[in-house]
Amino acid sequence: MIPVYLFVIIIVIFFLASAIKILNEYERGVIFRLGRVLGSAKGPGLIILIPIVDKMVKVSLRTVVLDVPPQDVITRDNVSIKVNAVVYFRVMEPLKAVIDVENYLYATSQLSQTTLRSVLGQAELDELLAHREKINERLQEILDMDTEPWGIKVSKVEVKNVDLPQEMQRAIARQAEAERERRAKVIGAEGEFQAATKLAEASDILSKNPMALQLRYLQTLIEISTEKNSTIVFPIPIDLIKSFMDRSK
Repeated sequence: MIPVYLFVIIIVIFFLASAIKILNEYERGVIFRLGRVLGSAKGPGLIILIPIVDKMVKVSLRTVVLDVPPQDVITRDNVSIKVNAVVYFRVMEPLKAVIDVENYLYATSQLSQTTLRSVLGQAELDELLAHREKINERLQEILDMDTEPWGIKVSKVEVKNVDLPQEMQRAIARQAEAERERRAKVIGAEGEFQAATKLAEASDILSKNPMALQLRYLQTLIEISTEKNSTIVFPIPIDLIKSFMDRSK
């Protein structure tokens, strides 16, 4: 037979284990007394409950990183893609997170998936690839507004990966290659135009000053003579034969 004092010790230990709770700095406790909420959220620190009468639900205030699984999305220009994202949120009001929604983690996850499909379905593929920051901001605004009644603050949403079909990847690669070729041709044409412009300016200057042409001629001869060439061609200035050409006319 168990002694009376041992029985009393067991009851006291059970009472203390069920009555004394310790909450960390990042935790809050929503206490229900006979089914009704007892004031505001408690914590952090030591919390004393009445066994059997009180029930406490712990809520973490730390930022939760929610991974949204890949979603099948059809963009506005009828391109089928797979997109996944990550959502950063935290509980700001523990009472609302416990009372107003059954499971705020599951509810936020489902809401993130439907919102991701809805927002990306209204955007074109080029917009999704080029302006991802704007889409992230739009997703964050919608999720933050929809989760506010649950006491949840969505701080950031990031679209992680956009998986394109193979034929679309090849089309984008061909488009990028064509764009690079176009830029190369434009740059080459601009270079030729600038070179022709400079040559025209130089010819105008030389035509106005014949001595400059003679100096250029001598400089060319010096450059040719410095190289080890077996044959040197001396061009005849047109001025020497101009008189013969006029006489023949």
